[in-house]
Amino acid sequence: MTDLGAKVGASVGADVQGADIRAAMAEVVGAGQVLTGDRITEDYCHDEALSMPAQRPAMVVRPASAAEVSAVLRVASAHRLPVTARGSGSGLSGAAIPEPGGLVISLERMNRVLEIDVHNHVAVVQPGLTLAELDEATAAHGLTYPVYPGELSSSLGGNVATNAGGMRAVRYGVTRNQVLGLEAVLPTGEVIRTGGKLAKTSTGYDLTQLIIGSEGTLAVVTEATLRLYPRPPHQATVLAPFHTVDEVARAVPNVVHSGVAPLILEYIDGFTMGAITHSQQLDLGVPTEIKEKAQAYLLVMLESGHAERLDEDTEQLGGLLTELGAIEVYVLPGSSARRLVEAREKAFWTSKAAGAHDIIDTVVPRAAIPEFLAIAAEIAQRHGSMVFGCGHAGDGNVHLAVFQADDQVRSAMLRELFEACMKLGGLISGEHGIGRAKKRYFLELTDPATIALMRRIKTAFDPEGILNPTVLLES
Repeated sequence: MTDLGAKVGASVGADVQGADIRAAMAEVVGAGQVLTGDRITEDYCHDEALSMPAQRPAMVVRPASAAEVSAVLRVASAHRLPVTARGSGSGLSGAAIPEPGGLVISLERMNRVLEIDVHNHVAVVQPGLTLAELDEATAAHGLTYPVYPGELSSSLGGNVATNAGGMRAVRYGVTRNQVLGLEAVLPTGEVIRTGGKLAKTSTGYDLTQLIIGSEGTLAVVTEATLRLYPRPPHQATVLAPFHTVDEVARAVPNVVHSGVAPLILEYIDGFTMGAITHSQQLDLGVPTEIKEKAQAYLLVMLESGHAERLDEDTEQLGGLLTELGAIEVYVLPGSSARRLVEAREKAFWTSKAAGAHDIIDTVVPRAAIPEFLAIAAEIAQRHGSMVFGCGHAGDGNVHLAVFQADDQVRSAMLRELFEACMKLGGLISGEHGIGRAKKRYFLELTDPATIALMRRIKTAFDPEGILNPTVLLES
């Protein structure tokens, strides 16, 4: 046990005899980093899930090291105090909403880049670091971390917890494809290290991958070792309007198979395109008569280290899209391309401003997108609801903004949508996670044997059940 651990161990012992938990926490992180009462601002009480109410914790602590996180968890475990780890609070599933009367471990002070290893193409970072901060640090070395889930203020710890994805997943995969190793603290206070600066490993259970996507229910991540890539200097963005969403969805496999290796391959329905371009005051140069014909758009971004190769790929892509039925093909100038990609990344905020009652992120096999979208439209119509959306067409991740104010009607509709998705070989969430918002559907629709195994894993990591006890699985 470290000196800090020994000190807190003594504090815990005293606390069992009646000392105040806050005093024990203050001894670990300093009195100024323990927040209670009016010092707990609203930001600590919610994430960005549209359908989940905010909840106020009893206490927020802001540790600055893995040793402090370990000590805090020892106190919490001794008192069976429910714990929610929090980064930027940008999640969409309710996993960062605290338990009423519980403890929030805010990782905002653990926000450093510990190392950029140029030779091994690796970054070692703390969990409170944001994607924007990491991007700035890697750019200075001509490198990039390729996971962009749509909100650059999101934290790396939160990305690991939810296995965040984003538009570039079609080329680079999601967070779990980019995390080589972790430092994490178990609820008992034990600190473990998994993986490292390694391209591969075949040594025992892969605890790195088990922790990724566990939504704060197994351990608190205090450090992540991330894979980096050379930052290509040349990009081109192509926008192709189509008459129907079905035509767009059916074009996607052909683009993937063409060999142009898109960095981004997104579908955007006509309503969503109109909303995001209007909200961002973005004129893409698409004539009104084309907009009136187009029910959906395909957005494709290419990248390359060589300008000539990029030009060839762009020309090939344009010809292919025309053959596949595109009304027109536009190669967007750099400023318009950047603004459209940014607007697409912020589609959630556009949907929220438009009054959406929920956002879902189902994932289906890529070839099943047309069938799922047709089923989703029929289900929404039958329930007197509206669904609009966009999605990562290259990897089958369908994002739908749901407009239905009645909670019971919306719940019944969502269950049908998720069930239809799973019958097509898909899953409830492609990147936002289950959290609290989708837990009911997850537990109802997932094989009971799978749920039982997950519960046994949860117990092995967290015997007192203190980490996010009402997230993902019932405690």
